[in-house]
Amino acid sequence: MELANIEKLIEKYFEATATVQEEQELQVYFSQKNVAPHLEQYQPMFQYFTDLKAEKSTRNVPLKPRKNYLKWISVAAVFVLTTSLFVNEWEKQRLAEEAFQDFRMTMSLVSESFNTGASHINYLTQLEETTNKIFRTENN
Repeated sequence: MELANIEKLIEKYFEATATVQEEQELQVYFSQKNVAPHLEQYQPMFQYFTDLKAEKSTRNVPLKPRKNYLKWISVAAVFVLTTSLFVNEWEKQRLAEEAFQDFRMTMSLVSESFNTGASHINYLTQLEETTNKIFRTENN
């Protein structure tokens, strides 16, 4: 490999812009015996990475069976959500019925007041008719 190319790849590697293929080229270069003297300082690092890839664990890791907490949590969440929606709708219905009853009572009071005012208008109409009769008979 060309030394200038290796130096560019090292630069790209430390800038974290090297591709996987370029990293593999560096590993191949540094696994050789003939490495440029000014690049020998990087050889142990790449050798460590090569050794690390070959390393395998022999420790037995027991896997515990997973409990079905998630299933019960989801069931509880659905129950809570459904209950809250039901309570919310029930509360809306109750408030709507209260508002309707308040509206009905208010309209009843308005109707009574209107009817009372309308009965006084009848007296005013009779008074006006009588007054008109009196003034017509005097003017004639």
